[in-house]
Amino acid sequence: MAIMGVAAKCEFPAIFNFGDSNSDTGGLSASFNEVSPPHGETFFSKPMGRMCDGRLLIDFIAESLGLPYLTAYLDSLGDGFQHGANFATAGSTIRPQNVTLFDGGVSPFSLNIQMSQFNQFKSRSDALYFKENAVKGNVPAPEDFSKAFYTFDIGQNDLGAGFRATSDDQVRASIPNILAGLSQAIQFLYGQGARTFWIHNTGPIGCLPISVIYYPLKPQNIDKYGCVYTQNDVAQEYNRQLKVMVYQLRNQLPLAALTYVDVYSAKFYLITHANEQGFVDPLKFCCGFGKDGYNAWCGTSTYVNGSTVYDVCDKASMYVSWDGTHYSEAANRWIANDIFNGQLSEPPLPLIQACQRSP
Repeated sequence: MAIMGVAAKCEFPAIFNFGDSNSDTGGLSASFNEVSPPHGETFFSKPMGRMCDGRLLIDFIAESLGLPYLTAYLDSLGDGFQHGANFATAGSTIRPQNVTLFDGGVSPFSLNIQMSQFNQFKSRSDALYFKENAVKGNVPAPEDFSKAFYTFDIGQNDLGAGFRATSDDQVRASIPNILAGLSQAIQFLYGQGARTFWIHNTGPIGCLPISVIYYPLKPQNIDKYGCVYTQNDVAQEYNRQLKVMVYQLRNQLPLAALTYVDVYSAKFYLITHANEQGFVDPLKFCCGFGKDGYNAWCGTSTYVNGSTVYDVCDKASMYVSWDGTHYSEAANRWIANDIFNGQLSEPPLPLIQACQRSP
């Protein structure tokens, strides 16, 4: 699909991001246990709150827009919030889950909580901005909220939690309810003055190494690429309904520029053409150990036949998956290059022109 006419680059003074571990830049670390080494080793040379060896898609978005990396809203020792805030937290879902503490599965910071946090952030920022100059430089100007870039990368954990607890058909049936929560959040932000939205669909969850390792029906329902195709089918149905939802919101929110971003296609192409793109087997992962019933997640160790196993690969840039669940920095960079030009977006506008409204 051809990119729509040439237009000036959008000037976004800030980014506000909502999501899960795919875009968490420190929310989990600030709230519960700090992310441990070797996370962050490739780019930051130390853990930086990210479930990755380096940068995430949200980091590449910030770079492309000429803005600093986002500080997690929950991180009181961050670098300031003048250019936005990140409300994403690892394990977050759109629908509230029955949890009180992060347990390695889902997070208490569901999307409705992230909306509440944004509301408080905006209210307090407006008050602080006019209070004293020393504080003014740490928060966005009041007018920046309507000019900012609002990004969403959430929903994968809603499907994942459903796969763990119910059947594929039940997860499929829950999609309208999940998306109702996302639609409500976007409408809430629009009411707060937000105008530019960049909405990622969900990736091929059935191709995550962790999905394959714990899938109980192997080799049944495994496709020729080694992915759980039944889970990918549900993810694709979620994305189809998400795209319809975005179209509906365009009619309801006439001043909004809403971009639906087909991250699924970018990730699935990378996974199914990994060798051609210079990566190793996409079902292998760099950090952690998962084989023959033994598992040591990234940053931990386990005993196998009397020996301690703490496995980290020598070259993370060769892997699509960093830890079996999250993508490596190299994969994130590849995906960013594939989606930022707009060819996988609807409307087909590049990232730097996302403020344009669909005709």
